Amino acid sequence: MSDGDEQTTALAEAVSWLFVPASRPDRFGRAMAAGADAVVIDLEDAVGPGEKAAARDALARHWPGDDGGVVVRVNDLRTEHADADLAACRRLGPDAVVLPKAESADDVRTAADASGAAVLPLVETARGLVSVADIAGAAGTVRLLFGSVDLALDLGVSADGALDTARSDLVRWSAVHGLPQPVDGVSTAIRDADAVSRSAERALAWGFGGKLCIHPTQVPLVHAAFAPSAEELAWAQRVLAVESEGAVMVDGEMIDRPVVERARRIARRRRQDGN
Repeated sequence: MSDGDEQTTALAEAVSWLFVPASRPDRFGRAMAAGADAVVIDLEDAVGPGEKAAARDALARHWPGDDGGVVVRVNDLRTEHADADLAACRRLGPDAVVLPKAESADDVRTAADASGAAVLPLVETARGLVSVADIAGAAGTVRLLFGSVDLALDLGVSADGALDTARSDLVRWSAVHGLPQPVDGVSTAIRDADAVSRSAERALAWGFGGKLCIHPTQVPLVHAAFAPSAEELAWAQRVLAVESEGAVMVDGEMIDRPVVERARRIARRRRQDGN
């Protein structure tokens, strides 16, 4: 398997995605050691308007991504900072670029061509939401991310439940285009572990395959929420065992293709690192 294939597979399977500001290279090591599946070095929201150039320089000087597992969130293509961000990514070679406010397939192609990297479109505007089918089908897209906080602001809603139809759209169009399950937006609760766990469990129930995190303490909570229970894992192992033998029933349930695929998905959710 080539390095590019390995990176794509890792992005497809990543559950926890931890943000760290590009302007704080002193935090890069802590982020890399937090146990997240992917570290998102942020040149956008976490960096003030007058600090963008300095943040890019800091990222280049302290680049932590030579061993993989690092993606970079660049600035919105419609800003003055995007071209320099994408050029920096071409030099540094992150596993992918996170594209904020992605609103079309052309946006994805532009980011992919300029950065030379795979693209993780962040769907977080009304325009992006109505174009999600095209964004999911763009050649450079490897997985969709959900910008729930910004989308709620753009739509003028305050209740998280008002975004459930949007969540369904991301899940549906990811499946249509053969993408991995999308990644849910952040939980702004940092000190409320129960709130983070509930948010992650809800994302899993809606068909998401991971969650964005804004603090290292959220990472193990997300892992725990997405991990299969002992009962789920035991059921999946029974199904996969008898399926390989050609059996047609487990626990009184007919073993057909959807049941086998559900078992495989549960088995894949088992973390190899034990977290």
